[in-house]
Amino acid sequence: MAFIRHSRIPTGRRRPVLITTALAAVAALLATLAVAQPAFAAGTISATFTSAGDWGTGHQVNVKVTNSGTTPVNGWTLEFDLPAGNALSSSWDADVTRAGNHYTAKNKGWSATLAPGASFTWGYVATGPFASPTACSINGVACTGGTPTTSPTPTPTTTPTPTPTPTPTTTPQPGGKKLVGYFTEWGVYGRNYHAKNVATSGSASKLTHILYAFGNTTGGKCSIGDSYAAYDKAYTAADSVDGVADTWDQPLRGNFNQLKKLKAMNPGLKVIWSFGGWTWSSGFTQAAANPTAFAESCHQLLNDPRWAGLFDGIDIDWEYPNACGLTCDSSGPAAFNNVITALRNKFGASTLITAAITADGSSGGKIDAADYAGGALKLDWIMPMSYDYFGAFNPTGPTAPHSPLTSYAGIPQAGFNTEAAVDKLIGKGIPANKILLGVGFYGRGWTGVTQTAPGGSATGAAPGAYEAGIEDYKVLKTKCPATGTVGGTAYAKCGSEWWGYDTPSTLAGKTSWAKGKGLGGAFFWELSGDTANGELISALSNGLK
Repeated sequence: MAFIRHSRIPTGRRRPVLITTALAAVAALLATLAVAQPAFAAGTISATFTSAGDWGTGHQVNVKVTNSGTTPVNGWTLEFDLPAGNALSSSWDADVTRAGNHYTAKNKGWSATLAPGASFTWGYVATGPFASPTACSINGVACTGGTPTTSPTPTPTTTPTPTPTPTPTTTPQPGGKKLVGYFTEWGVYGRNYHAKNVATSGSASKLTHILYAFGNTTGGKCSIGDSYAAYDKAYTAADSVDGVADTWDQPLRGNFNQLKKLKAMNPGLKVIWSFGGWTWSSGFTQAAANPTAFAESCHQLLNDPRWAGLFDGIDIDWEYPNACGLTCDSSGPAAFNNVITALRNKFGASTLITAAITADGSSGGKIDAADYAGGALKLDWIMPMSYDYFGAFNPTGPTAPHSPLTSYAGIPQAGFNTEAAVDKLIGKGIPANKILLGVGFYGRGWTGVTQTAPGGSATGAAPGAYEAGIEDYKVLKTKCPATGTVGGTAYAKCGSEWWGYDTPSTLAGKTSWAKGKGLGGAFFWELSGDTANGELISALSNGLK
C-alpha cells in the first residue's frame, strides 16, 4: 500500500515521497461595522449595496442581488454610478465593465438563474471612502428605491441616506471564523486514526470543515486515491463513529461512510474533498490544458450516487502551478485561475471551492509565479501552506522552526514566514478575510545538534515514528518539550535532537495575530498529529473566538 504524506515545500525542493484585488489595508475589513444601503428594485429584482469595510483610502462592498418574485429570473445586468473619488479597483463573482463613473455588472454563467426568493452576492473593492451609488438600474429598468421609472438610467436628485445596521449576531463556530482540518485517507492504516477519533477527541464540535486528503489527478482528471480506504474498508462497531458495524452487503463503507455518520452527528460540519498534494499534483498540468474537462470529471466524482451528500465542496492542492514541486509545471501564470474558473462555472455558486497554495513570500517566489489573485475571486477561501519552510531536507541545517509566524534575526531565507506570505497575498488584492492561517500539528527536526538556539549545524534528520525528520505534536510535547520560542513559534533541544513545532501557547499568539490581520480563520495539517483530547484544535478554536 502506497501512502502519501502532505509534504509542504514552499521552495519546490525535491524530497523523497514517503508516507506521507484589494489594497493591503483590506486587512482591516472585518473590524468595521457593516453598513447596509438602500435596496434599489426593478420589478422583482433588487440589489443591496453593503459596506464590508472602509479604511479611508479604499473600501469593500458586497452587492446582493435578490429575486423577490414568484418566477425564476434568467440572467441579470446591474448598472450603477459611483460618485467622484470612488473607482473600482477589483471585483469578483460578476463581470464588471466601466465607462467613466458608470459601471455595468453582469452575472457569471454559474450565477445566471435566480429562483424565486433566491439571492446572489458579488463584491468589489473601490478607492476612496464608502459612498452609495448615485444611480442604479437592473435588467434595463431604472430604479430609485424600488419604484421603477420610465427613464433608462436616471440620476436621483439626492444621494440615498445610509441606514446603519448592526453586525450580524449569528456566530458560526468558532467565533465566526473557519477552523479547517485535514483528514488523511491513509491514516486508517499505520496511524490507526479514524473518523471516530475526530469525535472522541472533541474536535468534531470545534471544526467547521474537514478537508479529505487526497484525491488523485490522474490524466488531468479527478480520480479516487485509495478506493479501499475511501469506500470499501469494513468498520467494526468498536471503530465506527456511531457504534454500528458495517455489513458485508452495504453499498458504502470506509472513510466516506464514517464521515457521513460524523456529519450526521455534527450538522454544522462540512466535508471538502482535496485533490493533489505533494505526490499527486502532476496531473494538474494536463488539467490546465483542458480545464473544462477537468471540472466535469471532478463534478462527476464528487456527485457519485454512492456517496451523494457527503462532499460540500472541492479543494485544489496544486504544488505548484507554473513552478516546481515534485515535478515542474510550465502551464503559465494564468493556469491556476483558468482551472479555478472552470470549476466554479461547473459547480456553481452553492458548492465550496477552496485552494491550498504555496506560502513562499520571497521576492519573485512561487506566489509571484501564478495568478492566485484572479483565482481567489472565485474561491470561497485560500490557504497558504505556511509550514515546512525549513527542515532536515537540508540535513546539515541550519536549524530553524519549520513554521515561523514572522521573520527573525538569522532566519535562513527571507520571505519564508507566514506574515510575508499573507502580506504578499493581500498586496496582490486578495481580501484578508478570504485567507486562512496555516498551522502544522507536527514538528521538523535534526540530530547531531549541539547548539540550543536556532541556527545550529546538524548531521542529519532526527528519527521520527513515520518519517525521518518529522514527528507529531502529541509525541514531541513529552519526548522533547519546548525550550524556547522564535518568530512566533516554538523550538526544543533534547540531547542531540533539535525540533521546531507549535504548542497551544504559540497557537494562541498566531490566532491573535490572524484576528488582528482580519484573516478568515485557520487550517491545519493534520488531525492525527494532535493529542487524544485535541489540545491543538482547542487552542485554535479558543484563539479564533
